[in-house]
Amino acid sequence: MAIKFTSKQITLWLHILVWSAVLSLPYLLPSENHQYKVGAIPGPFFTISGIIHAIIFYSNAFFLYPRLMNKRTWWLYVLCSAAMIMVSNQLKFFILSVWFSEVLQDRSIYGFIFGPSIVVFIISIVYRRVIDNIRREKEQKEKQAERLSSELKFLRSQVSPHFLFNMMTNMVSLARQKSDLLEPSLIKLSDLLRYMLYESDEEKFSIKKEIDCLKDYIELQQLRFGDDVNVQLDLKNENPDCSIEPMLLFPFVENAFKHGIGLVKDPFIKIYLEVKERHLFFSVINNYNKQNFSKDKNSGIGLSNVKNRLNLLYPGKYKLNLKDDGTIFKAELNLELSC
Repeated sequence: MAIKFTSKQITLWLHILVWSAVLSLPYLLPSENHQYKVGAIPGPFFTISGIIHAIIFYSNAFFLYPRLMNKRTWWLYVLCSAAMIMVSNQLKFFILSVWFSEVLQDRSIYGFIFGPSIVVFIISIVYRRVIDNIRREKEQKEKQAERLSSELKFLRSQVSPHFLFNMMTNMVSLARQKSDLLEPSLIKLSDLLRYMLYESDEEKFSIKKEIDCLKDYIELQQLRFGDDVNVQLDLKNENPDCSIEPMLLFPFVENAFKHGIGLVKDPFIKIYLEVKERHLFFSVINNYNKQNFSKDKNSGIGLSNVKNRLNLLYPGKYKLNLKDDGTIFKAELNLELSC
């Protein structure tokens, strides 16, 4: 079983490895006289200095800079930082004078002894700013993802009520006509509602299931309208393993039935779908009468909804063309699927 590490655990181990390598450097370098020196600096002092530098690094990166470096207390941060560097150098000088006094006689290496405190301090500032930027970017992405998720849930929630409203209107019409088609229509409707309520909450849905549900919806509409509308259906699916956003294709067909029936001479609806490799092409063509739109306040809700969902879920991966010449409406969708 593979062991998985969190980002915090990985960061911790990286810090341990880096500082372990730094502190043990004198003992890893080849030494002919076995004095474990880094240049003229004795190995033990190099290791002790490394511990002091680690204290400077973490004290500044995780305490002083995040707490004091702001508009109100920046001056206190400067004082504390200067004091920390001075104390570190005084401590180094004390250690040298007590245990490695011979090193102090060579003033040429003072820069290599006392300078690293300032260098490590600067590195700690850069490190703190980098991880702060990474954290802010991560928070912004999380907020954006949360906002997009909320917006998508809202758009999905609009699909079902809008669809249900139109279908219930159809059921009322059949009931008034005391049609024998009411019972099979209700059965079909219950199957579609089961799909919408219990299955369409998934992030992605099998294109095969989406097509099957689309067929059920078309059959449901044909139960109501019968031969009053000429429906031409051509569905080709060469890659059933591909997935798609649930209820993405419904609004196009729903829009065609909603506005392509009533006050229309010889109404027709042509539906074509082809899935080939990872590409989907979908088109719906219907004739209509403009009077169907004039009194309908809900016109366009479905198509507006699907445009927003496409922008959220398939940015740069789709092309949607809507053509309207006044009597014929055509919707074409080219979409790159997940397979």
